[in-house]
Amino acid sequence: MKRKRISAFKVAATYIGTVVGAGFATGQEIMQFFARFGIYGAGGLLVATGLFIFFGFIIMDLGNKLHARSHLEIIRFSGGKFLGTVIDTIITFFLFGTFSVMIAGNGALFEQQLRLPAIAGNTVMAVLTALTVLTGINGVINSISFVVPFLLTVVMAVSVFSFAQNPVKPVFPVISQDGLVNHWLAASVLYVSYNTVTSVAILGPLGNEAKDEKTIRNGAILGGLGLGAGAGMIYLALSGYMAVIDKFEVPMLHIAGGISPLLQVVYAIVLIAEIYTTAVSSLYGFTSRVIDMEKKPVKGRYIVAASTVVALLSSRLGFSNLVKFLYPLIGYCGIIILAALVVNMYIAKKKHLN
Repeated sequence: MKRKRISAFKVAATYIGTVVGAGFATGQEIMQFFARFGIYGAGGLLVATGLFIFFGFIIMDLGNKLHARSHLEIIRFSGGKFLGTVIDTIITFFLFGTFSVMIAGNGALFEQQLRLPAIAGNTVMAVLTALTVLTGINGVINSISFVVPFLLTVVMAVSVFSFAQNPVKPVFPVISQDGLVNHWLAASVLYVSYNTVTSVAILGPLGNEAKDEKTIRNGAILGGLGLGAGAGMIYLALSGYMAVIDKFEVPMLHIAGGISPLLQVVYAIVLIAEIYTTAVSSLYGFTSRVIDMEKKPVKGRYIVAASTVVALLSSRLGFSNLVKFLYPLIGYCGIIILAALVVNMYIAKKKHLN
């Protein structure tokens, strides 16, 4: 029986949902990689949008042609056996680490906003993520793509209200230049790099599930534009408050609270949904690399369960300065694999893949 392929809209929604994790919705990523560079950050957003479209298409197109089931096929094709193995190890480790961080983040959100024990938030996110991943790639795609329209709607609503209350000044100050990246152009490239490389685990299989190359191209364009629009709205919201939000871990939640206590609660729910989409893509990417869940479903369930338990225990340790330090490090590693992708895209035109 011929398998039903997914549409360009679902490709775009899944692409967006895979990238826009907790760091995006909190505003922390946009503040560290764009807003802190002032007006130059707007240029960085345009660069990032174009790169998201470009690399999203390349990875999903390769995933379709290589019939990818995990990130391994894409990485090995792009980096060769040696470099591919190194990058594969980095990505696999980071996927598991990200899953642990998402569990920890949900616990912190439960404790700070809902006044519930952190362990309750940890457990809820761990169990919900594991159950979703056990449904397979189609379940992952459906779950992520389903929540994306709601996420972007609320993020943009908060940004519009924030901008209306406190418009961006023509020129606003650049805040502290600490961290691992201190130039707006480098920041935009690194932002796309770490997000794209860690999303390969979903983008590769996603391309394999798409109808055809046209669907992948349209999905990449819609997804890249959606990511750029969402980041741009948060950038505008943050830019009017740069003098007061630098010290907040969750700046967008602070802004939402200043607009309305009810909106702050709604935004907290959005953050939980964002954490969920990142956790699902991370756990699926990790387990699909360890074992082929379609061929070995029973062993796959054990891997999912064991990984979830270990991540739940690891989440109790916490993870500080993730956005400021770890993400740029992954971004630097990611530049290598993205460069290899571009080179091999042209090489592939002369080989049997095309």
